[in-house]
Amino acid sequence: MKLMVGRPTGVEPGTVPHVYAIDGDAAADLSAADPTLGADLSRLIARGTDGLAAVPDLAGTAPHRPVAEVVPALPLAAPGKIVCLGLNYVDHAKEGGYAVPDYPVLFLRATTSLLPAGGALVRPACSETFDYEAELLVVIGRRGRHIAESQALDHVFGYTLFNDGSVRAYQRRTHQWTAGKNFDATGAIGPAVVTADELPAGAAGLAIQTRLNGAVVQSANTADMIFPVARTLSILSEVMTLEPGDLIAMGTPPGVGHARTPPLWMRGGDTVEVEIEGIGVCRNPVVDEAPLATDAAA
Repeated sequence: MKLMVGRPTGVEPGTVPHVYAIDGDAAADLSAADPTLGADLSRLIARGTDGLAAVPDLAGTAPHRPVAEVVPALPLAAPGKIVCLGLNYVDHAKEGGYAVPDYPVLFLRATTSLLPAGGALVRPACSETFDYEAELLVVIGRRGRHIAESQALDHVFGYTLFNDGSVRAYQRRTHQWTAGKNFDATGAIGPAVVTADELPAGAAGLAIQTRLNGAVVQSANTADMIFPVARTLSILSEVMTLEPGDLIAMGTPPGVGHARTPPLWMRGGDTVEVEIEGIGVCRNPVVDEAPLATDAAA
């Protein structure tokens, strides 16, 4: 099942979003049919398999509108932990000059760095080195600690798209990548979350691609991940309790801008698209942040 959170076109930006079930070009307004669903996927996730089983009947009674008339919002307004993997494809590790890891390279993202599909990715005024990264994003549906790899996929609610926009100059300023990965409005999510039952186990074997202004710049397959979803969740759960609403970004394939000669950076006026087979397309314009005020101007 494909789910989306958004607002109808033409309404005020502050209007509370609704949860939609997507079937082809039609969007069934589940929140209109059942107001207790709330304004994002958190309550549906909390209802577990019984909640998902009720969606088809609910969609049958819900008002419908074209998907094109729904402006995406974040699938989760207040996600829990946002854990990201780096260097999870062999050729991406090599193109960045890193050894292939034998344990996942992990970092965290802040909620202020996130924006929905369709929103404007912001290249910060302090750096031109704004790079794209197509990634599979896992939405956790069940709580767990010390999860066996064989049971890890039972904890997945669904999968969506992520563009892990990275400011490379700041990423490389320290051994930790936090600064370069957490500029405001640099990580795009969505628009749809596809439930785990609709995709191959662990979302493996899916084509993953980035296009910048229509040109393909990354093209790979999720089968190429060094640490697949089940292994990753098992490893993470040794360290932390995974909880419903946590997001796990699974790393990017080769072809990123900083590894090219000359480097290829995203700039204001660009359009970037991340696509994963069976999930959809996360399309965002890029804008330049307003120039920083100088002391003289102040």
